[in-house]
Amino acid sequence: MADKIAKDGKAPSIVFLSDPDHLVIDRYGIWNPAGKGWPHPTTLVIDRQGIVRWKFVEVDYKVRPTNAQILDALAMLR
Repeated sequence: MADKIAKDGKAPSIVFLSDPDHLVIDRYGIWNPAGKGWPHPTTLVIDRQGIVRWKFVEVDYKVRPTNAQILDALAMLR
């Protein structure tokens, strides 16, 4: 994925998660049994202690949380 979105030969400066054994997917309960091996599209807000404080899960990959929803969830961490 990093290679696909690289610009001018430079990889992005973000961390990508590879989860071939579904350890993280299973931990957060986002496995999609009908999804041909893909998890449900999910956005998580996780605090510094590793606790999920907000979760947006949607079956339709086209439906995503708004920036305002994510910012509101982040604001709750303060």
